[in-house]
Parts: sequence; C-alpha cells; structure tokens
Amino acid sequence: MELENLFSPGKIGDVELKNRIIRSATWTGAATDKGYITDKLIKIYNKVAEGGTGLIISGYIGIEAAGAATPYMACWFDDSYTPGQKKLVKSVHEYSGVKIAAQIAHTGSNLMKPNYEPIGPSPIWNKWLKKNCRELTIDEIKRIIKRFVDVGCNAYESEYDLLQLHGAHGYLLSDFVSPYTNKRTDEYGGTIEKRTKILVDIYNQLRDRIGKKFPIFIKLNSRDFSEGGLTLEEAQKIAKILINTGFDAIEPSLGRVDIEFTRKNKFSSSNIKTEEQRNYFLPNVKAIKPVMNGHPIILMGGVRNPVTCERIIKENIADFIAMSRPLIREPDLPNRWKSGDLNPAECISCDGCGRNAWKGDLHCAQKEKLEKD
Repeated sequence: MELENLFSPGKIGDVELKNRIIRSATWTGAATDKGYITDKLIKIYNKVAEGGTGLIISGYIGIEAAGAATPYMACWFDDSYTPGQKKLVKSVHEYSGVKIAAQIAHTGSNLMKPNYEPIGPSPIWNKWLKKNCRELTIDEIKRIIKRFVDVGCNAYESEYDLLQLHGAHGYLLSDFVSPYTNKRTDEYGGTIEKRTKILVDIYNQLRDRIGKKFPIFIKLNSRDFSEGGLTLEEAQKIAKILINTGFDAIEPSLGRVDIEFTRKNKFSSSNIKTEEQRNYFLPNVKAIKPVMNGHPIILMGGVRNPVTCERIIKENIADFIAMSRPLIREPDLPNRWKSGDLNPAECISCDGCGRNAWKGDLHCAQKEKLEKD
C-alpha cells in the first residue's frame, strides 16, 4: 500500500508543506534557564527535520517572564533572544522542504514560578502556587495583546514559515475563551464573541503589521472537561469566528493542565480498545470540520497508524495529522512510513518523555529502557 495522500503536498495559507505530517508543539526543556535557544534544542529539531516531517511546530515560546511557566522553555522577551531563534530556523531550513512554525504562548493562571504573579481574565485558583491568580485590567490585556503581536512579528522577521497561537490547555488565551475561567462583564467577557475577542484582536493587529501572506493558525481547546467549562458546541462557534476572522488553520486540543480529569486521563494505550478510539481527538475534529470553510484542520492525539492516517486524509476528515511523542521515540518515523514500512509508531504513550523533559533531557524512556536491557 502506498500512502499517496499522507505524503502529498498540502497548504496552510500560502505556505506549501511537502506532506501532511506535522510535529505538534512539544516542550523540550532544552533551552537555557533564561529561555535562550541552545545547540541541544537545535539538535532535537534537526533530528525531526531529517526524519521527514513536513512541518515542525516549535515548543511553546513564552512572550514574557510572567507567562513562561515551565523550566527551560524557549522564550522571546526582547531582541536578545532573536539571534538564537534565527539560528534555529536556519538550521531547520537546511533540510529539504521542511517548514517550521513558531508557537507563542502566555501561560497565564497556570504559572509555576513563585517569583511571578499568576494572572488571568478572572480570579481562579492556582494549584501550583496555592493562591488565586489576579484579574487583568483592560490596559493590561491590551499590553499583553501587543506582546503577542510583537513576538509574532519577531517570528515573521526571523523567517519562521508560520505562526501558531497557543489557545489551549488552560493557558492565558484558553482562559479567556473558556466560561470556566472568564467571568468578566466587559468587552473581553460574557458572550462567546467577547470571550474570543482577544484572539481576534491579536490576529487583526498582526495582519496590520505583517500583511496577509504569513500564515497564522491556532491550537484551540475544544473541551475543558471541567464543570462550567468550554463545551464542544461552544468550540464550534469559536472556530467559526476565528475562520471568519482569517485564521488559516485550527489544531483542536482539549483539557486543562490544572484539573484532575486531564492529569488522570493521559489517553494512554491502556485506555484504547479500538483503532477508532486511538485517535482520541477525532470526534472533535469531525465536529469542527464543517465550520472550517475550506481551511485546514489538523488532527492530533493518538496518531500512530499510517494506514489510518492515509484514510483520514483521503476521506477529507482532516487535512493534516500531527504527532509529538511518536517523533520523540522515532524522529525518522515519516521516512520509515514513506519507505514502505507501515508498522505503527513504536510509541506506547507512557509519558516518560515528559518526565524526562522536566529533568532537561527530552528522550523516550521506553527506548532508553530497551537499550539498557
């Protein structure tokens, strides 16, 4: 069987990708303690680029110190970060046809650093610091919007091919969208349109500065799994607003890093009984696809089987598939599939790689164990 559709070119905005395989944004824990790019981090990206992935989405890049929750995450607080970012982009572009997107983020209420204040659209308990986050003023919201825009412009000028906003997992932009965390009654809260306004404002201000050709897309929560949180029905309406605004693609995700449901449900292989269940965000993609108006939707979550991926692309269920953990274990997985080896990814979804990232050493724990035995 040939994977004709999976390895056919596809476009996000005006940028053509050589295949339909995307490396979803992955925190590597490989930047410096100040968030500067390292040779170690570049090596991680280069292995994925060499392995045949069409698009690499960077690990989330913190736009300011109070919005960079995790240790050793890449940041872009000022111009001193730009040379390292340019070096990273240039290194990825040395691999034939590989594109790279910058994912920019503010971790908001889920800050884990005690020397900074957690913030959000409304007060909500921060379980890491054991206190409520502070509600942002309108002036502060507008300042943060400008930070997103400034960093997005930096990414454009540093020759990233695309830009992704992180609007998922209980981070700041996700907090604005969700009724669970946004109780405001001003222009940034209340109706779905008002809760989505921060995303629309960031997009429009970016377009004013960089024009229309640089693709801007978003990782968007499609369910919170919290009482009073974002529902799939609301996510459909939000997606429609974003597509009508001009966003070039959507990568649906779900859950929050700060609630027990997400922390206890890692969607590991032990919870999967059928092949359909393996692609656990597929129902969300199917629900949002009808409002995309021809723009690409990206399936992530549990992607492991190339034959299933081929069918999903061929049947226009999704336009691209995205993986993270499988490419940590097998950076050359796309090349393996393209060569005719159609065995599923070796990744067993144990999340050992994430635990290793906390130690500043992102790698597959199971592969390491096998090599030692």
